[in-house]
Amino acid sequence: MKLPRAGLVVLAVVLSAAGATAAPGEGSEADRLHIVRHFEQLFPGVPLEDYVYGAMIASPDARAQYEQIMEFPPFLGDLDAGRRIWEKPFRNGGTFAGCFPDGGRNVVGNYPYYEESSDMVVTFEMALNRCLEANGEAPMRYGEREPMGVLSAYARTLSNGMRMNIEVDSEKAWAKYEAGKDLYYRRIGQLNAACAGCHQHLAGRTMRMEIISPSLGHATHWPIFRAGEELMTFQGRFNRCMEQMRAVPYGYNSEEWNNLEYFLSYLSNGLPLKSSVFRK
Repeated sequence: MKLPRAGLVVLAVVLSAAGATAAPGEGSEADRLHIVRHFEQLFPGVPLEDYVYGAMIASPDARAQYEQIMEFPPFLGDLDAGRRIWEKPFRNGGTFAGCFPDGGRNVVGNYPYYEESSDMVVTFEMALNRCLEANGEAPMRYGEREPMGVLSAYARTLSNGMRMNIEVDSEKAWAKYEAGKDLYYRRIGQLNAACAGCHQHLAGRTMRMEIISPSLGHATHWPIFRAGEELMTFQGRFNRCMEQMRAVPYGYNSEEWNNLEYFLSYLSNGLPLKSSVFRK
């Protein structure tokens, strides 16, 4: 399937022009506001905060089913497993809670962030592994359901309701943000498709019997439990999308995925986190 090109190219050019001469924070904010206006026109009348529900903004029936399932989520056992890992003391007596302000509550909305000393984007999953290493423990493998997946699923719920608060406040941070944005609009794979082709240009339409979710709000609700069972992280979704484009994924915790997560997370600034949720 070859996606329509004209609208995607025009939108990418507009975003590039918006940030070309602005300071880092001004450029990223111009991008975010442009995206918000784009979706306000595409989905008139949808409250901004509803974008945390993804594709369900285009399906009241799916939203009603979601609300019913979330009253008694089928993945509570996974969250309990994550809580046990979070609370289990390290060999030195420390815990994950000791690595984060306020015991890890209301912190996830600040991730990912650009770190000057390492010149890299730091994700929340990276912070969990840094906590282990700082306490003399072996790091977890990224992408594994357990322990990393269930731990992240639980730890992220401690920040539910927090507003996304991503900063792009230096030239080096701006370079990482721009690298993520470039990847988002770049056509790749045998299908010659871009992330934005689906999640911006075709958002709300149906493909393979699934409604395509908008990029606005994408960063707010991970990990998800597909059909209530399959735990999928944000970067796991990146991998799956790339495979569907018939391209080789960059892989968990790669610089490319971290930069893309940084860009998408900034676009969701101001939206409330709603992590570890059911998806069809």
